[in-house]
Amino acid sequence: MSGPGAVRDLVVGVGASRGAPLAEVEGLVRHCLREAGLPVDRVAALATLDARAAEPGVAGAAERLGVPLLAYTAGELAAVEVPGGSAAVLAAVGTPSVAEAAALAGGGELLLPKRVSRPAGRRASATCAIARRNGSVLPGTAGIGPSEP
Repeated sequence: MSGPGAVRDLVVGVGASRGAPLAEVEGLVRHCLREAGLPVDRVAALATLDARAAEPGVAGAAERLGVPLLAYTAGELAAVEVPGGSAAVLAAVGTPSVAEAAALAGGGELLLPKRVSRPAGRRASATCAIARRNGSVLPGTAGIGPSEP
């Protein structure tokens, strides 16, 4: 379902290194949506670690997609059960998962597990995962905030 009035039931979890370029973050999000066969107009929000929410690449991607950016603490993300996780990420930011945990933090099901950006000639600086929120999510952004059911 897409087009005007489409239900916005997707949350895209984004992990990023400090200084991750906007083009890399936004490009990865759009690539992941295409890979999963999901239209961008179903995205209700981007979600990330609170320490990365002010990063221009992450905040800019949410702005370009026209959706809010949800920010979770490392403790909130660490409490989310995810299929994977990384000791290196845990050591760096205090949670073993950012993209998958952020996508799933409000509940739902994981539609696309973590993907890593593949920039030419340098190390990747962004990750992305997509979850669908369960329950009734109204058009727009109702029902997607971290403190809501």
